Amino acid sequence: MVARAYTVAFQGVEARPVEVQCAISPGLPAFSIVGLPDKAVSEARDRIRAALSSMAIALPSKRITINLSPADLPKEGSHFDLPIAVALLSALDVLPADTIEDTVALGELSLDGSLIPVLGALPAAMRAAEDGRQLLCPAGSGAEAAWVDATQVTAAASLIEVVQHYSGLSPLRPAIRGEVPADQGHRDLRDVKGQERAKRAMEIAAAGRHHLMMIGPPGSGKSMLAARLPGILPPLTPIEALETSMIQSLAGLLDEGGIRRTRPFRDPHHTASMPALVGGGRGAKPGEISLAHNGVLFMDEFPEFPRAVLETLRQPIETGEVMVARANAHVRYPCRFMLVAAANPCKCGYLSDPNRACSRAPICAEDYLGRISGPLMDRFDLRIEVPPVAFSDLDLPADGETSAMVADRVAAARAIQEARFDGHSDLRQNADAEGEILQEIATPDSDGKTLLSKTADRFGLSARGYHRVLRVARTIADLDKSQRVRRPHVAEALSYRLLARREA
Repeated sequence: MVARAYTVAFQGVEARPVEVQCAISPGLPAFSIVGLPDKAVSEARDRIRAALSSMAIALPSKRITINLSPADLPKEGSHFDLPIAVALLSALDVLPADTIEDTVALGELSLDGSLIPVLGALPAAMRAAEDGRQLLCPAGSGAEAAWVDATQVTAAASLIEVVQHYSGLSPLRPAIRGEVPADQGHRDLRDVKGQERAKRAMEIAAAGRHHLMMIGPPGSGKSMLAARLPGILPPLTPIEALETSMIQSLAGLLDEGGIRRTRPFRDPHHTASMPALVGGGRGAKPGEISLAHNGVLFMDEFPEFPRAVLETLRQPIETGEVMVARANAHVRYPCRFMLVAAANPCKCGYLSDPNRACSRAPICAEDYLGRISGPLMDRFDLRIEVPPVAFSDLDLPADGETSAMVADRVAAARAIQEARFDGHSDLRQNADAEGEILQEIATPDSDGKTLLSKTADRFGLSARGYHRVLRVARTIADLDKSQRVRRPHVAEALSYRLLARREA
């Protein structure tokens, strides 16, 4: 007789179903696990043996074989401990076989039989719901998995609680979802003195999810502006929150099972490696671009990143997903993020100040910004200069618009886009529009079309650049609550496109 239990193996954010088969047969005493297990899975037999011993359950003096099917799918992680233990207990007639086969289990066992929380409980709950099964997980993972309403989640603190639950001695209550963490106070745009053009560009970028490049000398406020971007972005929609939380679940970033509604803001250091940025390493884990999904990826000192690392951004920016290809794994992660980059105009940073610029100016600016390839620079919808702020302005009291005021306009513009793209599952903001849909929603009036055509010919805009100008113009029109893209909208969009071309 073969006892069966079910669990999952993770390939990116996808949880692949795995059937755990347990057979106890006559022969020399042995405990073997087959089905392409990694070291952590192979060591499960020792943890299970000790956990059962702590419960006064002795393994029979027979041959125990555990098969993880499908056998050609790599099995990685300690979360296979619990499903193997459950299948074994079912084979020993300790647990009812029919109930176990209706359950997806995951969890790590300690030697005393207690269950340790594991990564990926939320994607596992999604898979259990799709397969029409309930989920069994450690108590520390229950609050996270309970966000999936379509399946019942049972969270146990130890293996003995699992036995008591399925035997009917002491049934466990369904897990309760975690709390939504309160928004931590965002920094306010009102604290930024001057830089009105940069604030306007940030508003446009936030409204349409456009990529933004800021170029300015040290201390001009580039990082200060970027840090205030989360305060003007709308909260995550329920679908976006679930998508983002599934990635954070695999990375172990969900605090006490709470799903955040604030958009992620990731700011990797310029020494970050390629696997750290795009994903990879042991188990092909998600990188910074995937952790920034539905949020902001801020890359300060942009030219200081290794050239090979920067070039890996080109395809994810266009497609909204990244394929992490390794010898033993091909994993796909979503990465629909807004890229905000900051750079000094040259190596010394003081290109525009003749008293402080180095002796190589202006050649040093060409060399420094030349580290950013033309194709990558072409993917920035908005490019602005952030000039230094006068000392006299720093002593002035805070004035101007608050982040809340700007956030209201951004939310209104995004609501317009949500209604516009209703029915298009792959389109959410203007930055996603392309082809016929872009022509339909962003074709300017006759004056705007004439201005765009002349400017494109004069400055040699690429086809990508031409379409990105249309997207930005559409967002500006949305902020202006205009049904049609008009000449002023095109002119402002072009001003953000051409400024950095002169600098570069």
